[in-house]
Amino acid sequence: MNCIVFDAPVGPLGLEEEGGALRRLYLPNQPAEPAGEETPVLARGRAELLEYFRGERRAFTVPLEPRGTPFQRRVWDALAAVPWGKTVTYGALARQIGSPGAVRAVGQANHRNPLPIFLPCHRVVGADGSLTGYAGGLDMKRFLLELEGAAYGKK
Repeated sequence: MNCIVFDAPVGPLGLEEEGGALRRLYLPNQPAEPAGEETPVLARGRAELLEYFRGERRAFTVPLEPRGTPFQRRVWDALAAVPWGKTVTYGALARQIGSPGAVRAVGQANHRNPLPIFLPCHRVVGADGSLTGYAGGLDMKRFLLELEGAAYGKK
């Protein structure tokens, strides 16, 4: 496993790679320690994130391999399909994956998302459009949504 730490507009971020794919993104409030060496996948992941923060990238192409349960992976796959600048509710996400009664479980899968931003859990909002929890904090969630020009807020 290799890990790099670098500065971004939201603070220091850490990227972890194993087996030729990104495994985890550490947000500023989740300290990471550099380990191993910078691989081509880590360099590409950093470059794509920095392009995203400059508004130059709307979709990521770096290989991702988050570890999780089959249910979590279904949620994360659905997150990856939420377009730049759009939001989705937890309920809509639960319906999308074929588990309409699993709204809380969808919320927990979002909470355990090891690759935030790449798998854009910041685009998930409450049923009334309000901002809800985010691993990086609500200020970071607001920053990311505003960067993308996404509408949010109580309706």
